[in-house]
Amino acid sequence: MTAVVMEPVTETASRFRPHEIWRIVRLHTVNPSIFFGVPWIILGGAWAVTMVIALILRGAGISDAEDGFRYSWAVLSPQWYLIVVGVQAVAYTFPFALGFGATRRDYWLGTAAMFLFVSIEMAAAIATLVQLEILTGGWWIGAGMFDALWYGQNGWLVDFYTTFSLQLLVLFIGASITTVFMRWRMKGMMILLFGAIAVVLALIAGLTFTESWPAVFDWFGNIGIVGVFTVLLSLAAVCAVAGYLVIRRATPR
Repeated sequence: MTAVVMEPVTETASRFRPHEIWRIVRLHTVNPSIFFGVPWIILGGAWAVTMVIALILRGAGISDAEDGFRYSWAVLSPQWYLIVVGVQAVAYTFPFALGFGATRRDYWLGTAAMFLFVSIEMAAAIATLVQLEILTGGWWIGAGMFDALWYGQNGWLVDFYTTFSLQLLVLFIGASITTVFMRWRMKGMMILLFGAIAVVLALIAGLTFTESWPAVFDWFGNIGIVGVFTVLLSLAAVCAVAGYLVIRRATPR
């Protein structure tokens, strides 16, 4: 009689599963208006209000209004909503993803990929609109919405990079905060909130008592606009990593 020895089965499947990650991206696009509709409705509404204000000023004969438009924050109007998008993206889809058999790793990578797509899309569009606004002299009526703040001063590529960094940061802030709630519920949120306030107050107190504010402002001035948004992009990466570490043990509601 011949004995048959069964060799232990070794798991050889790769941990990187592009098809599962892409399935999470598709899950996020079930309601595409959240990512690709509402932000542009907000931006379009801000643009319409800016145009009306410009027409009123032009009709009133106020010729120096163009300089004032450079201080408009209307171009950043979708950013506040995108924090909510980051919250909704995790809160609404995480339970479904686990129910469909996705791992937490695949889910977070798919969510990060979705955030990358949204940030690239909006950054490219806004950087292009800045250039169109400059070429048309403020949409032919001297209005300035996109060519404001730091935009329009360093070319398309810098405008793209700064917008991309900011978009990615706000999305990951919303998503990582939601992972804290899913892991520790309201107790974790309270600890996070008061902890963040304590850190900010300690930082302000430290810089004030050591009279280090001028050095901080000089440092930001020296690194320039690209350097500042590289810091923001680094913070986005920190939020992304922290969110993944938390969601690994998070429990959906």
